[in-house]
Amino acid sequence: MKEKVAVATVQGKAYFLIVNQLREQNIPFISLVPGQSVPDKMALVVTTEQEKHLVNHEKILVFHSEDELDSLVDEVMKLLLGKEAFEKIVIGIDPGVAIGLVAVADGKVIEEGNCFSTKEVIDSILKVLRNVDFAVTSVSVKIGNGVPVYKELLEGLDGALPPQVILEVVGEAGTNKPLKENKRSRGVRHISSATRIAGRTGNIVPRGKAIEANSRIQ
Repeated sequence: MKEKVAVATVQGKAYFLIVNQLREQNIPFISLVPGQSVPDKMALVVTTEQEKHLVNHEKILVFHSEDELDSLVDEVMKLLLGKEAFEKIVIGIDPGVAIGLVAVADGKVIEEGNCFSTKEVIDSILKVLRNVDFAVTSVSVKIGNGVPVYKELLEGLDGALPPQVILEVVGEAGTNKPLKENKRSRGVRHISSATRIAGRTGNIVPRGKAIEANSRIQ
């Protein structure tokens, strides 16, 4: 049984929101009715405040509201990895008309997708970082330099991200592997390139000085 998460609720809206978010993060789960026996292999159970007294398990996470859903799933992911907090988060960005973005936490992809504006990239990164304690988690954002638009994106990131975030500019040579040209493959390619960028060592850009640094980075 690969599933380690059980969702135990008969509240329709709560169930819909929880399972959709788990599916988005590729977290396998089983569904239970509160009061039903929880299989031994389950690492945790997600339920609601009203139903938690019906769940018999040592690790229960409670869904309170849609606003807290992202935080809830973050906690699920950390518990599945056996961590109280991530040690290192690396975000790779492949600039272009479609901007590939991948966030890797302690070696596991926790977010990926394509963005279509600097604002969307910033919002996606801030979502990843919303519960990060920078005292225990180091964060690096690595951006490929394959197209000139990366400079504008770098400036936006420099101005919007917390000062603890390390910005790096990474050479993109070899990160783009050809795929059959169709809309879906192009989207996958950008994400794949962002993953490779996240795995490379780049040139660190001093925060607050992205504009000056742009003129020196080739």
